[in-house]
Amino acid sequence: MRLGLKSKCCRSGTALFQAARQVLRGFACGSGIVLALALQGCARHAEPQVQYLRVEVPVQVPCRAPGVAVPVWAADGLQKTDSLEVKVRALLAERRQRIGYEKQLEAAMSACR
Repeated sequence: MRLGLKSKCCRSGTALFQAARQVLRGFACGSGIVLALALQGCARHAEPQVQYLRVEVPVQVPCRAPGVAVPVWAADGLQKTDSLEVKVRALLAERRQRIGYEKQLEAAMSACR
């Protein structure tokens, strides 16, 4: 660092030295504080503490739910020559079959959750 003091601003030579001395004292004092803090930080070296942290991670587990058999649908055996009443009864029966089949599938899925 270069300290430039002009002799025109100070009328005597002693004032010049006093100003320079004050500047140098300020730098020395400031750097001394920084050095002391740095040494103090190095002196207090503590051993690292081991801390155990429990982390829950989801893991895939194979589903062991029983398989749901597909029923024989009531409307599969219908023919074109069957009466309207027979067709309607078969479709209503198939609807009930589907509702029951869906409940079995939902129960199997909920077992895997």
